[in-house]
Amino acid sequence: MTKAALSAYLKPSAWVLEPEESTFAPNSRWSNKDMDPVPPEKRTWSTLNYIAYWISDATNVAVWELASSMLAIGLSWRQALPAIAVGHMIISVVMVLNGTIGARLHIPFPVLNRSSFGFWFSYFSVISRVVLSMFWFGIQTFTGSECVYQMLKAIWPSLARLPNHLPESADITTSGLMCYFLYWLIQFPFMLISPQRIRWLFLVKAIIVPIAWLAMLIWAFIKVPSSSGFFEQHTALSGSSLSWAWLSALNASLGIYSTLAVNIPDFTRYAKDERAQYVQLAIIPIAFTLCGFIGLAVTSAGIVLYGEVLWDPLRLIDHWDNRAAAFFASFAFVLATLGTNISANSLSAANDMTVLFPRYINIRRGQVICAILGGWALCPWEILANATGFLSFMNGYTVFLGPFAGIMVTDYWFVHKCRIDVPSMYRPHGRYRYFYGFNWRAVLAILLSVPPNMPGLINSINPKIKVGGAVHLFDIAWLFGFFVASFVYYITSVLFPAKETFLDKAIIDNEDDENYSAHDNEGKSSLQEKGSIQADVNSVAVTEDS
Repeated sequence: MTKAALSAYLKPSAWVLEPEESTFAPNSRWSNKDMDPVPPEKRTWSTLNYIAYWISDATNVAVWELASSMLAIGLSWRQALPAIAVGHMIISVVMVLNGTIGARLHIPFPVLNRSSFGFWFSYFSVISRVVLSMFWFGIQTFTGSECVYQMLKAIWPSLARLPNHLPESADITTSGLMCYFLYWLIQFPFMLISPQRIRWLFLVKAIIVPIAWLAMLIWAFIKVPSSSGFFEQHTALSGSSLSWAWLSALNASLGIYSTLAVNIPDFTRYAKDERAQYVQLAIIPIAFTLCGFIGLAVTSAGIVLYGEVLWDPLRLIDHWDNRAAAFFASFAFVLATLGTNISANSLSAANDMTVLFPRYINIRRGQVICAILGGWALCPWEILANATGFLSFMNGYTVFLGPFAGIMVTDYWFVHKCRIDVPSMYRPHGRYRYFYGFNWRAVLAILLSVPPNMPGLINSINPKIKVGGAVHLFDIAWLFGFFVASFVYYITSVLFPAKETFLDKAIIDNEDDENYSAHDNEGKSSLQEKGSIQADVNSVAVTEDS
């Protein structure tokens, strides 16, 4: 490549996306093909695809770690399993409420959010989601690297003796870093597949991975009969300590997929119809509770067999002597992590980034950026250094996501009663501009729901900082944020309504927009005509009196 060609390639203009005829936006600065409503021919996701999607996401190492790490903080299966079930029942309701919006309007979360937050304030939630998705991407990539390590060690046991040249404080070894890089390379090509086609990966994963999990469950009950293992274990906690630990576990269950509860429209926008995604209401609690049960049962068996709480399944596999079993179990976890990382993290981050820079970033480029920044800049091995840190991280980001979800649900279903203007969401000076692009009702809801949880968040990061009883509020961070933000947003929207955003019916496309505008103008003309007639009558009356 010549110097001139390289120079031209590095210019920003060389990276500008080919102009698309945007459906609603005034020009390409505000949208691109990946941001526009999904056309009918690309709405391909069926009920079966959503079932496969959630089975795929439930058979995920993070879900296993969530369940088993509850044992690490002192709960038994009797407390942990109900926490998982109740948490996912709650999150499934929110998932369907927000998912139905995407299935009806066929627009992504970053665009939809403008109707409740305001055109410019919506960028706050979008940027927050980008950061969170990148964190999760890094965590899942690290987990995938553990799977690769176990696969390679099963083939070449000498890998376990590879000299480590990194300090202990790094929380990762030389072999671990090598496997991290290998998994990152394996994962990267799958990130270039379109959302319409990636659903087939979820279907394959939903068939293969549950078989491996069931095999591990059978292994656990054979090695350690339930009479002397899983069902005989009891919690070491009691009183208020037990209650708050259970609430913390519930909050962590809500937190693990509270990201998708916010941006589920990114996936339901591809639904054939809104009924296709209703199945989430049933499949989410069933799949996640069953997978949580497997994680708890196998971890309990590990306590009896190995004398410690191995809440990370890859560390449990590391104790196996059967190399073939270790290889195939690790391969299943590679597939599990791969599907989840793309569906829940890189695609979500990419969708958000398309809104930040529509002229330069589409979904494919956004995933590449996520792979680089989320995969390397965030050092996920630090987050997963211990079980307490894992739960603290899960609780930490629910501080923001609970309020986001609450405002979205309240705005569409209760404030505007499903009557919103889709074309205006693409216009910076449209009806959702509110006050200079900020809906102060959403701002107030965030200010009243997030700060009360900050002392608990600070304490979870640094336990030496004592915050008194505020630490317990943090144990219910998602629920507190969701309901407080919903209440504040609804009350302020009713008492101080943004009248320009209220419609007689929903405006879905430009034709609806034109018809509504014509009807509105006709009403105004009628009023003006009546006013003119009344003025003429008054004029005649005055003349007669004279």
